[in-house]
Amino acid sequence: MKRIFDLVSYKCSEAVTKSYSTSFSLATKMLHSSIRSDIYNIYGFVRFADEIVDTFHDYDKTYLFNKFETDLNEAIEQKISLNPILNSFQFTFHKYNIPYHLVASFMKSMRMDLHKTVYKTDEEYKEYIYGSADVVGLMCLKVFVKGNKEAYEDLKESAMALGSAFQKVNFLRDLKDDFEGLNRTYFPNTNLNALDETSKRRIVEEIQADFALGYSGIKKLPNTAKFGVYTAYKYYFKLLQKLQKTPPMDIQNTRIRVNNYQKFGLLAKSYVNYKLNLV
Repeated sequence: MKRIFDLVSYKCSEAVTKSYSTSFSLATKMLHSSIRSDIYNIYGFVRFADEIVDTFHDYDKTYLFNKFETDLNEAIEQKISLNPILNSFQFTFHKYNIPYHLVASFMKSMRMDLHKTVYKTDEEYKEYIYGSADVVGLMCLKVFVKGNKEAYEDLKESAMALGSAFQKVNFLRDLKDDFEGLNRTYFPNTNLNALDETSKRRIVEEIQADFALGYSGIKKLPNTAKFGVYTAYKYYFKLLQKLQKTPPMDIQNTRIRVNNYQKFGLLAKSYVNYKLNLV
């Protein structure tokens, strides 16, 4: 039965989310059950595309990415795929009428990671951020507002800002792995061989501005989405605070984390703030 295959597909996307990101999966659990599966479906899709370009070093990544993109387009066109991750994504794509240009922009940024290692200008940097992060925020927003066009347009800017903030925190946290492991430099006009406090402060202030705009949108989200998104916001904001207090040399040589004890503490505080209507 097709229904069984679809259920298996959704479970695969959920398993991908829980396996790859404990923090994101924890936040997703805080979403209402009516939208939780659709966020898993989006995450599974973006994670697999990212995995191809970031980790499959012993394989022909260009071939794998091209095949993944072809399968993606066929899944969207045919409304089915034998790849369970793409099958679940196309379901959410059609359910909420996600604009195809968001998907195309995401794939364009992921393709950049196959060959581009240095982002020298603000224009290049912003284009990559838009495709790799902002559009993911917009896809999720389509789910959060359940396709409501007016709410989507009202929250569009803040959703993009929050996506940017999350991505830039990841860039700063993963500085060592990106630079040494993948030979990538995302931040323009920044010497990662000699990251100093001034450069780090500039990056942190840029992220703080994104968070401020993103938070203004969180307060307007429907209750089905607000607590889960607020939980993710609190986690990433805490991570930024830790990075802000960490010397540049330490950021270059280690991966800063928020431990499980802190995560559950943030979850508890987020819940209290949410229940007291402080968000």
